[in-house]
Amino acid sequence: MILNNRTQLNITVNLQREGILGIVTTSTLTTLQCTVFLFINITMLYTLRSKEVFRETSRYILLFNLLFADTVQLAHSQSMFLLSSFRLTLLYPVCAALTVFNSLTLSVSIATLVIMCLERYIAICYPLRHSAIITIRNTGVAICVIWITGLLHTIIQLSLVLRFSYRDLQLTQMMDFCGKESVFLDPASDLFEKALTYFFFVLGGVTVVFTYTGIMVAAHSASTDKASASKARRTLLLHLLQMGLTVSSVIYNSLIIAISKHLGRLEAVRIQVFLYICIIVLPKCLSSLIYGLRDQKIRPVLMLNLCCQWKGSVYMLTCKNVRVFVT
Repeated sequence: MILNNRTQLNITVNLQREGILGIVTTSTLTTLQCTVFLFINITMLYTLRSKEVFRETSRYILLFNLLFADTVQLAHSQSMFLLSSFRLTLLYPVCAALTVFNSLTLSVSIATLVIMCLERYIAICYPLRHSAIITIRNTGVAICVIWITGLLHTIIQLSLVLRFSYRDLQLTQMMDFCGKESVFLDPASDLFEKALTYFFFVLGGVTVVFTYTGIMVAAHSASTDKASASKARRTLLLHLLQMGLTVSSVIYNSLIIAISKHLGRLEAVRIQVFLYICIIVLPKCLSSLIYGLRDQKIRPVLMLNLCCQWKGSVYMLTCKNVRVFVT
């Protein structure tokens, strides 16, 4: 009897150690990965503000807006992932505010992607009218409309959440991790969130298909630059992938809950980390990869800035010498 109790105790201790080791390992790996992506994104944001040509080109202004929203989402998602991994719970009002804030940046990202697809469509299909339609003023108006629409979406969400009485829960600690399923308890708020998600997905999908088809048709025209049209098609396909991954992030918590019910804890944690990297982290770094490495104007300046910040002050003199040739 004593031997059986000792055996059970050893098994329990080993499982606890494996669980703690797994949490520390996954948290460290994801944090390092997100730190690298945040470093690249922040450097990309600095790059887009460092040159006049980037500050006065509508395409790069839209990219800055998209990258800013993605960077904020990445930092927010990693923070929530760490809270979930270490089983740290929040007060209900705090969780509600963080969840609604994430919805704001998510809607801004998708709407900005839609505008960027339309900008590429006009640039290829209507090159003579592009400079008259896509102006800095019109771009600024579009960005303001995107953020105002996102804020209205946030206000509506908060008003629907407040329909469920938090009066008795203001100082109550949540029993589960923070997510939409824990906040949108009222059916009306849940229905509104799902309807808006489907709307953004359909809007983004239809926009990409429409612009891609238009560019395909324009590519057969003799007056169209074949290389530019081909590059625009590849960019739109990457935007479609990015948009799909971004929209799929809204079902992340639901997938984790469903998986946790049918698998063991260690298997569920491994799948959670895999889905987190593919669905949450990857879309937030695609903007830098799509434009930072493929755009001939951004790439040399971005690599220069990455070199200067990564190498440190020892190589600043070399970077300054190279900067002369890039300017």
